[in-house]
Amino acid sequence: MTPAVIELRQYTLRPGRRDAMIDLFERVFIETQEAVGIRLIGLFRDLDDPDRFVWLRGFTDMAARKRALEDFYFGPVWQTHREAANAEIIDSDDVLLLAPAAAGSGFPDTERGDDADAGVILAGVHDLSGPGEPHDRAAFDRHVRAVLTAPGLHPLAVLATEPAENTFPRLPVRTDGPVVVWFASAADQAAADRAAGGPDFSGQLGPRLQTLRLAPTPRSRLRGPVAAACEA
Repeated sequence: MTPAVIELRQYTLRPGRRDAMIDLFERVFIETQEAVGIRLIGLFRDLDDPDRFVWLRGFTDMAARKRALEDFYFGPVWQTHREAANAEIIDSDDVLLLAPAAAGSGFPDTERGDDADAGVILAGVHDLSGPGEPHDRAAFDRHVRAVLTAPGLHPLAVLATEPAENTFPRLPVRTDGPVVVWFASAADQAAADRAAGGPDFSGQLGPRLQTLRLAPTPRSRLRGPVAAACEA
């Protein structure tokens, strides 16, 4: 499954409780979401915020998203474990609803990770209101990937705001934007640090709103060297 609709979810957790949340999530909420048609793309520790848990999930389209979220959140697994999960979360409303910026610019389809070296994932969230909607999306995608490659990163995906209405309002999504979000992998922390200052997109993207330096959890599909090898 190559998702056409993607949620970038950033959760602020209670101080010191991130490992407990990740343990619960990986034990209970991976296979049970995928069983209803949700693709768990990546699970991450934010390297710059010890209380932030970042994750990505995908859907084949907006209609499938609505069905899958209804099946999961009204189903027995979430009803059983929601109190334990919600007890760890202070804020779960920082959610971007995204789609590939061009044909083929979504995430590579990777297998579930393991405890091997996972590298570092970098992501940049950019305002798109400055340069506006790119006329040639394929050329836009190529430009962003070329700029990411220059400092030694491995581009993974280039996404943009999904403009469709949120059909599952029980889970809010951000309405600011539009934005572009790129993802790239670095082989190690040193490579990530060298590139984290920000590639120069020569006016093709608006101001950078956020940079994320992410460490994949043990069961994340999206990883550093592993993800790079799968796409090559």
